[in-house]
Amino acid sequence: MTASESTVPAEKPTELKRVLGPGLLLLFIVGDILGAGVYAVTGGMIEQVGGIAWVPFIIAFIVATLTAFSYLELVTKYPQAAGAALYAHKAFGLHFVTFLVAFAVICSGITSASTSSNVVAGNLLVGLNETFGSEDGLGWFDISDGGMAQLSIALGFMVLLAVINLRGVGESVKFNVVLTLIEMAALAIVIVIGFVAAGTGVGEGDIANLVMFEDANEKGWFLAVTVATAIAFFAMVGFEDSVNMVEETKNPAKIFPKVMLTGLGMACLIYVLVVVAVVAVLPLDHDSGSEGILLHVVKLGAPSIPIDEIFPYMTVFAVANTALINMLMASRLVYGLARQKILPGALGAVLPGRRSPWTAIVFSTTLALILIVVVNRMSENNVVGALSGTTALLLLCVFAVVNIACLVLKRRPDKTFFRAPVWVPVAGTVLCLFLVGPWARTSEQMIQYQIALAMLGIGIVLWLITFVLNKAVGARSRFTDIDHLADGEEPNPSHRYDKR
Repeated sequence: MTASESTVPAEKPTELKRVLGPGLLLLFIVGDILGAGVYAVTGGMIEQVGGIAWVPFIIAFIVATLTAFSYLELVTKYPQAAGAALYAHKAFGLHFVTFLVAFAVICSGITSASTSSNVVAGNLLVGLNETFGSEDGLGWFDISDGGMAQLSIALGFMVLLAVINLRGVGESVKFNVVLTLIEMAALAIVIVIGFVAAGTGVGEGDIANLVMFEDANEKGWFLAVTVATAIAFFAMVGFEDSVNMVEETKNPAKIFPKVMLTGLGMACLIYVLVVVAVVAVLPLDHDSGSEGILLHVVKLGAPSIPIDEIFPYMTVFAVANTALINMLMASRLVYGLARQKILPGALGAVLPGRRSPWTAIVFSTTLALILIVVVNRMSENNVVGALSGTTALLLLCVFAVVNIACLVLKRRPDKTFFRAPVWVPVAGTVLCLFLVGPWARTSEQMIQYQIALAMLGIGIVLWLITFVLNKAVGARSRFTDIDHLADGEEPNPSHRYDKR
């Protein structure tokens, strides 16, 4: 790299420094998968199927792993950071389909971050009351844990993420490692408490309940497990974000496959152990409230140890990490679509000094704030369940497209370093589409379709506005440089993807 190039770091993909070896990449993947998922969905899964909640986690792991095989074939064949949108465009060459895939990924990032904000709010309120409340804390003041307090903190958390994003703080690998270790430490505490409780009889649960099936909605075991698997899938997503790090990974063709699959396996094992811990400590009908079931495991499973006073803060750090990555990804993709004239050009503006895409950040944050308020106002619905389920719904659709794209692109002679058997993307497509269907949701969860369609509708309206504006000036609403959609680089007019 020349001296002049060093003054503009990472301006082109070829200039990105390859800093991720197997260890750092594994921590990145595991940290991104763990995130808010296990805190958000474990209670809901037990509510659907009882003590066998570990089964849906394993099924979700299988579905995610099948899709991961397709991602691995495609990312080693096309090692650019644009992810699912790039693969869809390579396979189908339909610009509107590429846009829908890209915007669905944006929406999934926003709904995931919104889920995290509600988890953070609930856990932070518990932590503050444990520290300062009159019942168990210092007695300085009590904080309301009602809906308005949680809503206010959730909204404030999203604004804080936007401020951090505006300052141009990107995905620091070392910072990610620290927060990932905090995530794993928090879950290790839950697991250890559960196993100690199982051995000593502390708590109100029973390890024998791990084989107990409870059908709360009278759907029968097959549909009940299907519903729980759709819930569990939110906890298995995140591995797909690692494709955005391919240009910063050492020898990606060699280490990506084994590291991604190892990361998925580690996450699944941790989730199963967490379910064991929950069932060992809590009765199956335990009401976890808005703050999540894992806090209750710590409270009831280790009453003589004051770990419950710091555990809520540990979960806040763990969940906040994922939320920041989600919003960084969403704003970056909005910016990329605007720079390629697929969304209104105003969304491609950057701050002069920090070069952060401020209009894209404001747009994605505003969408998240509106989403949080609207879903919170629908009091008959579980907020975390609605938002996490919508994230899973959107990504299941994206994953189905990726699996189909893998099948299509197998017929091309492009060089690849990893090849999934043909049956893998076929099975991945079928299972993803099966989990998208209404049979995989209860009547209360149907709101997920409304949220997803409303958000995609906003994107389509913006696309139509851009299409009309482009037509008025004689321009075409087409991707000009899909390879660099996610890295914030200026489109290169010499790169054309009209059909491929």
